[in-house]
Amino acid sequence: MIKKFIAVLALGIAMVPALASAQGKVAVVDLQAAILQSDAAQQRLDSVRNEEGYKADKDEFDRLREELDKLVREFQKDAAVMSQEQQVASRKRLASKQADLEHVGGKLQQAEQATGQALLQEMSPMVQEVLSELIATEGIGLLLQRTSVIHADPGYSITAKVTDKLNQLSAAE
Repeated sequence: MIKKFIAVLALGIAMVPALASAQGKVAVVDLQAAILQSDAAQQRLDSVRNEEGYKADKDEFDRLREELDKLVREFQKDAAVMSQEQQVASRKRLASKQADLEHVGGKLQQAEQATGQALLQEMSPMVQEVLSELIATEGIGLLLQRTSVIHADPGYSITAKVTDKLNQLSAAE
């Protein structure tokens, strides 16, 4: 879903008239990173992380990870002296704890991804404005989405500039 959104956004950027007629430099941008690294995005993610449900899930995740680590250490220490049945039982406990950890981790990841996806959609008009401005001021003749490029030296990236401009626009609001 995020990749589709970014592809549509990138296609929209490609249609900017200044880009169509410009003969200039080549640049790459990671729109997702630019948006998610912005101050507004970080504030929104922090607010999600400070919600009671998220905090409870994070505490449970940390507790489960500690329990799993302890079980792994015990298993590694005692495996050589365990009977076959004890090893099977221990492996089942490990698998169950791992499944619990993955479930809670998935809930945390889903909450952050939903917030990130909402941010990408909400900030799309602002990103269009910022990219149009950078294309004009930087003399960019070809702008590529970073995920579509096999290799680009860091000097070609305008991602940090996009993030800075987003922060400036957000601060002005």
